[in-house]
Amino acid sequence: MTDPVLYIGNKNYSSWSFRPWIGMRTAGIAFEEKLVPFDMGAGNPAFKAFSPTGKVPVLVDGDATIWESLAILDHVARKHPQTGLWPENHNDRSKAMAMSSEMVSSFSALRSACPMNMRRERKPIETTPAILSDVARIQALWSGCLENSGGPFLFGAFSIADAMFAPVVNRLDVYAFETGPVVTDYMARMKALTAWREWEAAGRSEPWVVAEDEA
Repeated sequence: MTDPVLYIGNKNYSSWSFRPWIGMRTAGIAFEEKLVPFDMGAGNPAFKAFSPTGKVPVLVDGDATIWESLAILDHVARKHPQTGLWPENHNDRSKAMAMSSEMVSSFSALRSACPMNMRRERKPIETTPAILSDVARIQALWSGCLENSGGPFLFGAFSIADAMFAPVVNRLDVYAFETGPVVTDYMARMKALTAWREWEAAGRSEPWVVAEDEA
């Protein structure tokens, strides 16, 4: 049996690629990585060769092609339940799904103004009430989970919820948002993950620059 293939974009910028990549790597799920870079704002026409949406990430697992970050993570979590990518507790699992779904559908002000950028110099940007509202909501979600679970991650052990919010850790860090001690400590633990450091090092070494993602 061959390993599934995960197609991703630039490690410096591709937040949606980062989510399944860090989830699968941290959970110890074997996969083959295929990076197809984009050096233009609209992506890369080559994505259409493997992606039904013309976007990344895409997981090809045997005869199954799965697109969208959360769907990929759910696919591998159900295929490898021993990894605990979804929390074991029923209520926690439902909350983790709700939080992950909120990450997919929400926080547009933060995401638009603050693209993920692994090699960005840490400095603040001019904020708006909408951006600050997104940051406050995220911090409230994280703090509540960490206080309930006791950490070290949102639901105790590393889960899909942590993977889905991983790019936000980068955003709050490199755009120098003020964070409370519980959130600051959580961000440090995320950034200390072996998978995080591997991804970040690769992203920093990439030659491609996408001007519109250099906020």
